[in-house]
Amino acid sequence: MTDTVVVNASPAAAGWRFKLGILIFVTAFALWLLVPLAVAAGASSARVAAMTGAIFVANKVLVLACIAIMGKAGFQQLKSLVFGYAKGLGASGPIGPVRHVVGLVMFCLPLISAMLEPYVDSIWPGLRPNLWQAQALGDLMLVASFFVLGGDFWNKVRALFVRTATVVDARGAAELS
Repeated sequence: MTDTVVVNASPAAAGWRFKLGILIFVTAFALWLLVPLAVAAGASSARVAAMTGAIFVANKVLVLACIAIMGKAGFQQLKSLVFGYAKGLGASGPIGPVRHVVGLVMFCLPLISAMLEPYVDSIWPGLRPNLWQAQALGDLMLVASFFVLGGDFWNKVRALFVRTATVVDARGAAELS
């Protein structure tokens, strides 16, 4: 079962409140760009840590202000604009076995690599190159794996956090029938 949100775009939603809400929403996330700029400018680690904490709190406050200004209907419309594109990227039905294996490798490889990284560094220092590009590639691979594995995989992951979720194997149900 998928969650569906139906939003009626009213003329008021496209007014000044909606535009101001978009500006606040973009500002809330654009503040994170200050952290790498502070590091590049040579700010102390204590100052960067304090800035990160302040931006974290400011981000939450700005998103709440965005919701308050736009109203529920306007924020639902904004969410559908921002996240609506991502929904169409993943497969909504079952995927083939090859795609499933490729997606699982893409999902597990960055996680296993990240778990083993501290141990490899302590056992054999200098073996692993400390490149941020390789770490970013791992993060990108993990995110891309959700699109390769499709929407059914995301529903399975989400079911891990639902206490009353149960497993129903389609093959087992077909064999019992």
